[in-house]
Amino acid sequence: MRYQSLFTMLVILISYITNSMSYNSYNSIIKRFHRLSMQNTAIINQPVRVRFAPSPTGTLHVGGARTALFNWLLARKTKGTFIIRVEDTDEARSTRKSEESILNDLKWMNLQWDEGPIVGGKCEPYRQSERKPIYKKYAEQLIEQGFAFRCFCTEEELDLKRQEAEAAGLDPKYDGTWRDADPKEVQRRLDNGEPYTIRFKVPSSKIVSFDDVVRGKVTWDAEAMLGDFIILRSNGMPVYNFCVAVDDATMGITHVIRAEEHLSNTLRQLL
Repeated sequence: MRYQSLFTMLVILISYITNSMSYNSYNSIIKRFHRLSMQNTAIINQPVRVRFAPSPTGTLHVGGARTALFNWLLARKTKGTFIIRVEDTDEARSTRKSEESILNDLKWMNLQWDEGPIVGGKCEPYRQSERKPIYKKYAEQLIEQGFAFRCFCTEEELDLKRQEAEAAGLDPKYDGTWRDADPKEVQRRLDNGEPYTIRFKVPSSKIVSFDDVVRGKVTWDAEAMLGDFIILRSNGMPVYNFCVAVDDATMGITHVIRAEEHLSNTLRQLL
């Protein structure tokens, strides 16, 4: 129970420091954690593979340190694997200096990782910027299987569509212009070297549900919330949610411990 007790104390300490929770919230989280510890033996007794995936666009903040700590604690409690994965697809803001700073801070916290930058591992590379061929492979595979398609809409065309949707009082979602395009027209555009993005086909009437160990069952109506979203930009750079889904699958991640703001990202990642 040593890690469980440490977990509880650190929830209180870090939350007080960040002033991000009320007293009732502390009690709620602690009670929930103890209840889940008793009920969910799969989390406690089986080795997990978890990851902390910082974006190297600045220094490590307290919220990120808390997320890293919780992942590390679960990995150590279950004799599992703690992975560091650098999510540096934001080319304009990501720097190697920031990455080094974050890794040094984790070392200072004594959160040694089992796989990741510096130490390596069976799922190398661990920087998303170095995994582009992997994302390209799976994006093309999704096209072949009918789960994605090439979109040749220009930025000007998309802006016009957004303006028209907003003027009509509608959510500005992609209207499916290239979703079921004539394969001959697609090939003609490819032969002409026209730039394109790759979009994921959101299934019609798709309800997505998953069990969050903190919130319980979470459910979304995918079609109502999303249009066919981009997974690969025209410059070949993959989009964040696609990278996460591919990496978590290929790295064998068993449990995702993430901040509250990432809850909505789960919808795209599960699709």
